[in-house]
Amino acid sequence: MWQLLNQPYPCEDPVRRRWAKAFWIGVFVGLFLLIFQPFGLNTWNTPYKTLKILGFGLISLLVTAGLSLSLPVLLPKQFSNDRWTVGREILWITTHMTLIGLANYFYINWLTGSAIYSSGLFGMIIVTFVIGVFPSAGTVLVNYIVKLKRYQQLAREFPVREHHAGNPADGPDQRILITLTAENEKDSLVFPPTDLLYIESSDNYSTIVHLKNGQPVKTLLRSSLSRLESQLGANDPSITARNPMVRCHRSYIVNLEKVERVTGNAQGYKLHLQDGLFQIPVARKYNDTLVAQLKSMV
Repeated sequence: MWQLLNQPYPCEDPVRRRWAKAFWIGVFVGLFLLIFQPFGLNTWNTPYKTLKILGFGLISLLVTAGLSLSLPVLLPKQFSNDRWTVGREILWITTHMTLIGLANYFYINWLTGSAIYSSGLFGMIIVTFVIGVFPSAGTVLVNYIVKLKRYQQLAREFPVREHHAGNPADGPDQRILITLTAENEKDSLVFPPTDLLYIESSDNYSTIVHLKNGQPVKTLLRSSLSRLESQLGANDPSITARNPMVRCHRSYIVNLEKVERVTGNAQGYKLHLQDGLFQIPVARKYNDTLVAQLKSMV
């Protein structure tokens, strides 16, 4: 069980998905309380009772949206795919549930001036937690299994390419050079396109990983990833036409011609380069286009 909780799980949800998740959690809480009326709500005699009960759903929506939109921005390293696991996702959801219980407790006190639920604040939080933890954990585990099987199955469709060190002087593309220039327009890096492995964003810099005398080296340039992306292939229209150097993640550009193997887990695909020395993640938004492009290059 502990191994399962430590398995990687996707974390990077677009903002619209976070809003959608908050909306559906709010709808679930509001309708659940309206239909079943636990915590003494069934004995609550008040005007506009239906609207007031649905207010619990609105509170739940606001709590979920506030957490989901603020904490990943304030603590980006903690909410990165590198660190996110099944266990963290379950803990994250149950934290939402616990805070929802807390917020709704104060909401009902604000409406009535006293707690309807006889067990008080702690009891309401515990009951909310218990109600939420099992469907939350079940949903996460099912989603993990579905995504894992999907990405592993699709990854097996890609043939394994053998890694060849080769001679850096070989190949017609060696006569064509790529020039990547830093923002100061002074620092630059020049190399054949066949020597590029990938480029990684590093805050205000970008790390270019390329071959030099057949061995991978890393060169740091002060430039955004988008700026370097626009420079790739600028000296050779044929490179742009077949476009092997593509954005596969908000932090990575990869040379697809250097991809030797594709694997998958619940977070998505991993591209393996240089006998697995480098593993490049693929963001979900690039899955379909990148898969089609890799297949066309086989």
